[in-house]
Amino acid sequence: MPYFESPNDGTRLHYVDYGPANGPVVVFVNSAYLGTEMWEFQMVPLAEEGYRCVGFDRRGHGRSDDVWGGFDLDGLADDLYGLIEYLDLRDVTLVGHSVGSAEIVRCLTRHGTERVARAALVGGVVPGLVRSAGNPHGADFATIRAGNDAFRRDRAAFFADGARSFFALDRPGNEVSPAYVQYLIQRCHAASARAGIALGRVVGELDLGPELSKLDLPVLVVHGTHDVSAPLDVTGRRTAALVPDGELRVYENAGHGLFVTHAEQLTSDLREFMAG
Repeated sequence: MPYFESPNDGTRLHYVDYGPANGPVVVFVNSAYLGTEMWEFQMVPLAEEGYRCVGFDRRGHGRSDDVWGGFDLDGLADDLYGLIEYLDLRDVTLVGHSVGSAEIVRCLTRHGTERVARAALVGGVVPGLVRSAGNPHGADFATIRAGNDAFRRDRAAFFADGARSFFALDRPGNEVSPAYVQYLIQRCHAASARAGIALGRVVGELDLGPELSKLDLPVLVVHGTHDVSAPLDVTGRRTAALVPDGELRVYENAGHGLFVTHAEQLTSDLREFMAG
């Protein structure tokens, strides 16, 4: 299995590199709890079409080392950029889901855009979920804290109880087999309790509006109308309004797990976005 070491502390991080080495480069950044397997419906078809699709398991996730530190947003962004530098990737399209969107934004504002051409934020939690002066419609911090407490108390129940709303299975067209739902729940358990708790804190502290306004590259924002984890009006719409060169694509009836329920549509939109 291929690994690279974090530039900050030497943590060993597992990565995948699909498709031809000389193809247009797409780097996928995962949701909390999940590894690169979450992108199978995007990475495999795009790699088959000639794109070079790269992804890695965040520290404490999947096949990467389980460590105690490095879960602050700067450290996570440095891990992402470390992969880009390690493979000497250029003209990159970054694609991130959920908390992966925050890692992308911080990576760009911290390391610049010399190696990155564009970014797609899919079901992103940016600019942030918590109510503030700049985000009057956000959630009360107590609500976020209650969710984090539920995770600490019984993360098995947290994953199982949230699966239905994650995929918006009560909405028409969101056909996900019970077997696949159970598979993804099992994959969530590949992330350590430490990693999940740390990422919960990161999400609770996000306030990336000022950073979004500084992004100097094209940004595609993809979001579902029924995303409970990251409500459209609080996240996707605000993000698209804040970035200087942004485009918002809203998927009707889609929840947070639109990378599965709307897999073909997302892959098509990413393909179109990369084509310019």
